[in-house]
Amino acid sequence: MNAPAPRVRTPAMRHGYAALPPGSLIGIIAPAGPAEPERVARVAPLFAAAGYRVRLYPGCARRTGYLAGDDAARLADLHAAFADEEVAAIHCLRGGYGAMRLLDRIDLALLRARPKLVIGYSDITALHALLARAGLPSLHAPMAASDLVLDGRAADRAAFFALLGRGLVAGDRLAPALDAASASAGLRAPGVAEGRLVGGNLSLVTALLGTRWAWRLRGAILFLEEVGEEPYRVDRCLTQLRLAGALDAAAGFVLGSFTQAESPAGVLRELLLARCERSGKPLLGGWPSGHGTPNLALPLGLRVRLDAGAGTITLRESLLQRPRG
Repeated sequence: MNAPAPRVRTPAMRHGYAALPPGSLIGIIAPAGPAEPERVARVAPLFAAAGYRVRLYPGCARRTGYLAGDDAARLADLHAAFADEEVAAIHCLRGGYGAMRLLDRIDLALLRARPKLVIGYSDITALHALLARAGLPSLHAPMAASDLVLDGRAADRAAFFALLGRGLVAGDRLAPALDAASASAGLRAPGVAEGRLVGGNLSLVTALLGTRWAWRLRGAILFLEEVGEEPYRVDRCLTQLRLAGALDAAAGFVLGSFTQAESPAGVLRELLLARCERSGKPLLGGWPSGHGTPNLALPLGLRVRLDAGAGTITLRESLLQRPRG
C-alpha cells in the first residue's frame, strides 16, 4: 500500500462544511447500539482504501445490553469527537437504539463552536433532529458497520465516498432512479415545493413529537423511511403525525424505503397520498434512501426544492463545499 496520505484539517464553512479531501480524519462513534467485533475490524481498512483515516472511539468496542456502552460513555465519545480539532467529520458506526437517550445531555455550545458533519441514519435521526434545531445540517447516509462494510454494497460505498470528496452544493440536482415498486404503487403526487429538508426514520420522527427536539415542520419537506414495521404500525405513526398537525404543517413529502415487512403502500396511499392530492402538496415515493440498498446520501437541515413530478430534489444551500482548483 502507498504511504499514508498527509493529514488534512477541514474546517466548517459558512453555509455547511468543507468537502473531505484524501487524508481527512473521520471520527467513528457508536451513539446507539453495539456492532459485531468482526464488522468493526473492517471499518478502518475500508476507509483507508477510500483514502481516509479514521479514529474509532471507545464505544465502538463496547456492549452494554442493547447499547454501545452506558449513556455517559456514549455521550463522552460524541463530545470528544466534536472537541477533537483534527476530526473533520463524525460518522456513526450503526443505529439500533440509544441516541435519543443522549439528547438532553448533549453540549450544544460545543457543537456550535466546533460544527462538524454528522453522518448516519435510522436511530441517528435523533441526532439529525437535534442538529437541525441547532441550525446545523447533517447527512442521512449509510453507516460504517451496518452498511458500508457489508458485501453487496459496493455501489453505495462508491457513491458515498465520491460525495464526501466531491462536495454537495447549492444548485446540485439530485435525480436518482426511483424504486420501481413505489412507482408501480402510484406513490406520487406531482407538484413543487421549497422548504427545509428534515426527517428520517418514521418511528423516531414520531417519538420526538412533544419534545423540544421535534423537527420544526411548518413549511418543511418531510422525508420518511422505515424498516421492519408492519402496515398497522406505519399507520399508527402516520396517524399520530396527522393528529399532531405535522402532516398539515409540512409543505411536501419524500418517502424512502420501507423494508423488511409487509409493504405499507396501502397505508401510505390512504394517509399521505390522498392528503397530498386534496391539498396540492407534492409527494415523491421510492426515493432510494433508508434501510437496505441502494441507500444514497441525503442532506438534512438544508433548504431544497422538491419537484415530485420530475422526481428531483435541488439544493438551495450547500452541505459540503467543493474543493478549490
